[in-house]
Formats: sequence, C-alpha cells, structure tokens
Amino acid sequence: MSAATGLDGLLEPLSRCLDVESARRVVELRVAAQVQERIDALAERANDGTLSDEERQEYEALINASDFISILKLKARQQLASKIQ
Repeated sequence: MSAATGLDGLLEPLSRCLDVESARRVVELRVAAQVQERIDALAERANDGTLSDEERQEYEALINASDFISILKLKARQQLASKIQ
C-alpha cells in the first residue's frame, strides 16, 4: 500500500464525519502568516543546502502537516460537492 492510499483510507472516513459547516471551515482554513514565513525561510535554506539537522526535521514536519491538511481540505471539498448535489 502506498502512503497516499493509506492516508486516503484514513481521511475518507473522517471527511464523512464533517457536516456542511465543518467542511466549509476546513476548506477555508489558512496557515497563520508567522508559520508560512517560517516554512518559506526553511524552504529557502533547504534550497541553498544550509539546513541544520534540527531545521530539516522541523521543515519535514511542517511539510508533512501541510500535505495532511491539503488532503483533508480536498476531502472536505468533495464532501461539500456531494451534499450540494
């Protein structure tokens, strides 16, 4: 099983638990400016090859969380679309 398939299997049942208002709130979720600035700074250092081990772990954790949220937002959009139809 791929990581994407496993993650989808975890998030699909979760997204079905969302009512319309909750799904809308998930879709509208935005990253705080301070967090986005940190991600951008770490991304730049990663591109330059100057991340410390600690920064690399932080960057990977932030990217993994971002990926998780993006997939959850997609699932919420799909739930909204199915409830509208």
